[in-house]
Amino acid sequence: MAEAWLFLAVSDTTPQLTWNLLADIAAIFQYQFMVNAYLAGTVVAIVAGAIGYFVVLRGSAFAAHALSHIGFAGATGAVVLGINPIFGLLAFTIGSGTAIGALGNRLRSRDVTIGIVLAWTLGLGVLFISLYTGYAQEAYALLFGEILGISVNEVMVTSVVAALALAALIAMYRPLLYSSVDQDLARAKGVPTLALSVAFMAVLALAVTDAVQVVGVLLIFALIVTPAAIAVRFTSRPSLAIATGVALALVFTWLGLAISYYSPHPVSFFITTLAFVTYLAVRLVQAAPSRRRTLSPT
Repeated sequence: MAEAWLFLAVSDTTPQLTWNLLADIAAIFQYQFMVNAYLAGTVVAIVAGAIGYFVVLRGSAFAAHALSHIGFAGATGAVVLGINPIFGLLAFTIGSGTAIGALGNRLRSRDVTIGIVLAWTLGLGVLFISLYTGYAQEAYALLFGEILGISVNEVMVTSVVAALALAALIAMYRPLLYSSVDQDLARAKGVPTLALSVAFMAVLALAVTDAVQVVGVLLIFALIVTPAAIAVRFTSRPSLAIATGVALALVFTWLGLAISYYSPHPVSFFITTLAFVTYLAVRLVQAAPSRRRTLSPT
């Protein structure tokens, strides 16, 4: 992290692009903090893209959004205690995620409960920030992401968390897909839908914890929901949709990092903008044929 801030402090001007593409790419990786950023971003994008498919399929986008905000309270609490924010983030997201999952298919009551808990934990996060007497950069990083300040140790922690999330997702893939498509039928066939719901929310909590480091609490949709939302508009095949979501998340992250290196603006802005513009373009392109059919004379 120190190298990233030193680079920003001593650089009077933003690095300039040249006509030599290979040299421009090589320049990005001359600093260890950029290497760390790409490693962490790649790991997070893979996890977010994979689990995002099930988030969209199960209609759990609000839960994913809420988990990131709930985790913010845990992370700020950890900062106050002087420990790594990721441990507080993990504790709060996994705890709340399993509780949300235990509510099962009671969608209306689940959303009400999530909203109530979300409001309380945001207030708790504000309290922890007010108690924190150190530099406010850590709290800012939690809200908007600070991937350029991630250390080698944090890359390792991120990779371990991602590996656990992917392993759990692979282990429950078939029954999870079955219950996501038709929960009532899956329950009738003996699939433990409640246990799957709890397990899925716990895995989602791990993915949220990873993604927060890249795009922050406020921008979590960019990597977990948007790539999957784009992917399902192209194919109904689960494996292809997951692969497409992962590929899109990787492209958004890699391009966002590359653009930010040659720009004074934050990484999270470029990642979220690339995701939003792509989603908007896909919607417009797909809407055009149906609009032409509507306007054509019969």
